Amino acid sequence: MTRVRYVPSVDLVLSMGAAYACVLLTLIGFASAQETAGAIRTVAGMPPVVNPANLYSETAAGKVRPDVARALQRVYVPNRRSNDISVIDPETMKVVDRFAVGFNPQHVVPSWDLKTLWVTNNAERRTDGSLTPIDPMTGKPGKSIEVDDPYNMYFTPDGRSAIIVAEARKRLDFRDPHTMKMQSSLSVPECAGINHADFSIDGRYAIFTCEFGGRLAKIDFVERKVLSYLKLSRGGMPQDVRISPDGRLFYVADMRAGGVFVIDGERFAEVGFIATGVGAHGLYPSRDGTKLYVANRGSNKVFAAPGGKGSVSVIDFAARKVVATWTIPGGGSPDMGNISADGRTLWLSGRFDDLIYAFDTATGAVTGKVEVGAEPHGLTVWPQPGRYSLGHTGNLR
Repeated sequence: MTRVRYVPSVDLVLSMGAAYACVLLTLIGFASAQETAGAIRTVAGMPPVVNPANLYSETAAGKVRPDVARALQRVYVPNRRSNDISVIDPETMKVVDRFAVGFNPQHVVPSWDLKTLWVTNNAERRTDGSLTPIDPMTGKPGKSIEVDDPYNMYFTPDGRSAIIVAEARKRLDFRDPHTMKMQSSLSVPECAGINHADFSIDGRYAIFTCEFGGRLAKIDFVERKVLSYLKLSRGGMPQDVRISPDGRLFYVADMRAGGVFVIDGERFAEVGFIATGVGAHGLYPSRDGTKLYVANRGSNKVFAAPGGKGSVSVIDFAARKVVATWTIPGGGSPDMGNISADGRTLWLSGRFDDLIYAFDTATGAVTGKVEVGAEPHGLTVWPQPGRYSLGHTGNLR
């Protein structure tokens, strides 16, 4: 990333007087030290990057915000086909609540300020999409808000806008993050099936996947415009996206290619591919920022039979290779979810099996299965460590 720094001439410094010149030179030295240390200049309003070598440093175990820590410990599961939410107590591994929401709930998304969990009900092939707020302190839903086609949801890095990913409309809608009143809209016409994304380390841009177009879209979030598209080499069916800890690369799960594309974010070019398993879908960094868990759904089709050959692949970020593969006894369809606050459990929905899996991240063993509603999708685990949320099922930083 380019950094421009103004350095005054010697004559100008001397003309300022000794005291002022001393202060100025001290500040210049401090700025130089920051640049030497690799400090990241973020977009206005975005919280600073604490550790440029690991942008996940503030999502480590033990870094749950005090106010967030008071929330109920729950796993919230959107059941796409039964139009409801199953609420799981992770301690007892039991469903402790279930309530109706809108049509086709896809994801449960933590708000930028971590005070609300939003259910995205996109009402496929209908016009009555909505968002249902959940109070994480009580686990109870509020009144739904009518919103067009909210397949997924993200937030601008400064927290000023919610980004409704209107998949069927090939569009990103910017809305007030609290009232959901429309602010503006951005058409992404060459991105069929726009759905998942992650932001650059400095918040300048994001890379979105185009599931039904086999390509990616790079969006400038300063100017709010489409920068370019990238056709993936294998045709593909790209799904989830996560950025590397150092911010240089983006990992893109591809359900048809059966693995993860590695993308140079600045050049917006493919630099590698890591084979994982059939139906590579969800991506989740470990709490220490060294590993990436890949949920392989077991099928490269949108709908499939239960008991498939689903698995979880563990990628080492530094080595860029798979270091472990976790299987599911009896088969399954791990889809989307997140990691517990302590990093010890990976929770994933079993999309075609109507249940939830809990994986021990130390051993890869399935430590629990919980029956939920019909076709569970983008579940979230709460609370989670981090300062703010960029959306999806908990892309916190």
